[in-house]
Parts: sequence; C-alpha cells; structure tokens
Amino acid sequence: MSDQLGVRVNREIEAVWRIEAPKLIAALTHLTHDLGTAEELAQESLVAALEQWPRDGIPRKPGAWLLTTARRRGIDQIRRRENLASKYQLIGEVLRDRAHEQDLLDAVDRIEDDVLRLVFVTCHPVLPVESRVALALRVLGGLSVADIASAFLVTESAMAARITRAKKALRRANVPFEVPQGGDRARRVPDVLEVIYLIFNEGYSATSGDDAMRPLLCDEAIRLGRVIAELMPGESEVHGLLALMQLQASRASARSDRDGRPILLLDQDRRRWDRTLITLGMRSLARAYESSDTIGAYTLEASIASCHARARRPEDTDWEQIVGYYDLLRVAKPSPVVELNRAVAVGKAQGPSAGLIEVEKLLGNEDLLNYHLLSSARGHFLAELGRNVEASAQFEKAAGLTANESDRRFLRQRAQELAD
Repeated sequence: MSDQLGVRVNREIEAVWRIEAPKLIAALTHLTHDLGTAEELAQESLVAALEQWPRDGIPRKPGAWLLTTARRRGIDQIRRRENLASKYQLIGEVLRDRAHEQDLLDAVDRIEDDVLRLVFVTCHPVLPVESRVALALRVLGGLSVADIASAFLVTESAMAARITRAKKALRRANVPFEVPQGGDRARRVPDVLEVIYLIFNEGYSATSGDDAMRPLLCDEAIRLGRVIAELMPGESEVHGLLALMQLQASRASARSDRDGRPILLLDQDRRRWDRTLITLGMRSLARAYESSDTIGAYTLEASIASCHARARRPEDTDWEQIVGYYDLLRVAKPSPVVELNRAVAVGKAQGPSAGLIEVEKLLGNEDLLNYHLLSSARGHFLAELGRNVEASAQFEKAAGLTANESDRRFLRQRAQELAD
C-alpha cells in the first residue's frame, strides 16, 4: 500500500472511530459494568482495526466489527488472567456466552439508550468538573489523551492520570450505568450541559496560552451537543445550549485578524460569519422554545446571540431587546458576569454614560475583582466618553489580569493607543 493511500485509510479509520467510540464503549460498559474495562477493550479493538482495515478494507458495519473484536479481546484477556477477581470472572462469563453474540452484533444499531447512560455516567457529579470534562472528551468524543492534553495545555501524562482517577472514582462510588429518572434526571441534566458548555467555552475563549481560540474543543462540544439533542429531544435546554454554541461558533472566522489579534464583535466583518451555523442555531433555538413553556438560561443566552446573528450591520442590533433578555437571565441564572454583560448592553442601548454607571456599580463585587473583562468594559466606556487617560489605565489593568497571551497583547495595544 502506498504511503498516500495508507494516510487516507488511517484518516477514514479515525473518522469511523470518532463516530463509533461512544456507542462501542457504551455497549461494553453495559456488558462489563465497568467503564475502565470497557474503554480498554474498545482501545484493543481500535488497535486491531488499525492493523487489519488498511489491508482488508473498512467493513460494511464497522461498529459491529469493533464490538465483536472487543468481545474476543475480552475473552483472551480473561484467559490470560486466570487469577482475576470475581468481578472479572463475571465479565468473562458474560463475554463467553455465545448466545449473546447476535445481540452484540445488533447492539450498535440500537445503542442510543446505552449512549445516554454513558453520558450521565461520564458527567456524574461525584467527579470534579475538570475530570468530567476530560472523561467526556475521551469516552464520548473519542479524542486521544494527547489531543485532550494539548487542548488544555497540560502534559499527556497529567491528563492520562486525571482520566484514570476519574474512572477509579466512578468505580469506587459504584455509579450505576443508568439514565436517571423523574426528579433525579431533571437535576442531572444541567450537570451534562455544564460539561459540554465548559468544553465549548474553553475552545471559544481560551483562558490561557497563546491562542485566542481552540477550534478542536468548539467543534467537539457542538458535536456532543448534537448527539445529546438527538438522545434527549424533549429537553428544551439541550436545544438551547446547542443553539447558543452554533450561533457563537458562527462568528469564529471573523474573531481575529491575520496576526491572531482579537476583533471585537461590533468590528467584525459579518460577511465572514458562517450563515449555515446561524441557520442551524436558529432552528435549534426554535426547538428550545417549542419544547417547554419555561425559558431556561441557555435558551436566553442563545436568544441574545440570535439578536447579533440577525443584524447584518452592527447598527442594526436591537440592544433594547438584548437588555430585556438579560433582565430575564439575571432572574433565571443570577451571576456577576450576567450583570456585567447586561451593563455593557445598557451602554450600547442608552449610551456610554449609562453603561459606565452600570459597570461601576459592580466594582465592589468580590467575584469580579480579578475579572479582566470588568476593567476592559470600564475602559471601553471611559474611552467613548473621551476620558482616555483613565481608559488607558483600565485596559492596562485588564491586561495584567488575563492569562491569555493574545488577549493581553490586544489590551496593552489598546492601552497604548489611548495613552498616545
């Protein structure tokens, strides 16, 4: 096989793996009752695919092939370890039962329930938030440990250890492989959505490092959002979150210049916004409103994003409507950041003096003391009012508070321009 053909086949295998991995791990977790064991067996099947598919071709039902291979590898593993604990002996009995073979082959085609169970397991509140994020990317996203580590700017060994600890914590807590029901499900859905949105936000506005964005994380969060929207079509906030991510991601290519410097929303070339993502986001937003009489926080945030998406020019933005959405959001999900964003919207709707008054009301809030966007917003309104020296000091302060190098350079340049 030529090198070029080999690369193409490997890319196809990678694409298949990204699609099939959550289904495969879900089915194996259902069989083994252990997420760690399920992932090990899934990885074994991937290794086998990388060895055989370039030679034999990708099978017609790759998911079934991977699941059957994982089952056989599990049997081999059991045979090599005759002194395993009773749990593994039980796994061996399940895996050896040939009466289950056709069920295994068919499982990939009807696996939605198991994937949903896997979603709730990986996002279980028994885990710290950063562990939920890493485990979701690994198990649900099919990303390599190296990719996840790179996205979060940690070493591969540190990320591997984090994921291993998460799986051990689930095992120790004896977390059931099930979809919560009733009130428990209602309480747990926000845990799932929080994980996905954290992944998206870290990609959309990187908190540290040199890059303003990490597209891999944005793309993965949207993909997971689409999967969960299909699994939970009646959950309004699932569609609201998906709408929010799609509408925000539509602006990605216009958010920085050729040198990587950030471009503020109102200065962006809206012709570069992705109209396909905007259309998809609007559809998801409509589904969110159709699915419930109660408007949730993600749906409200998506509604704010839709006001920007509908405006072909910055001056067409309906800032009064945005302020209205923030008034609802501050009730649905009160937070200092919501108050700051509302203050900025007030400044756009009613003028910089009104905006500055609202921003300065937040100066005593302890949660915003080290939040660079508070100083940045204050600097923006001061600059609009012609108070350039004060504005420059605020932008310099903001630059000292951010850990993102791209943002820091932008804020210092703004401070220098105003000082000059």
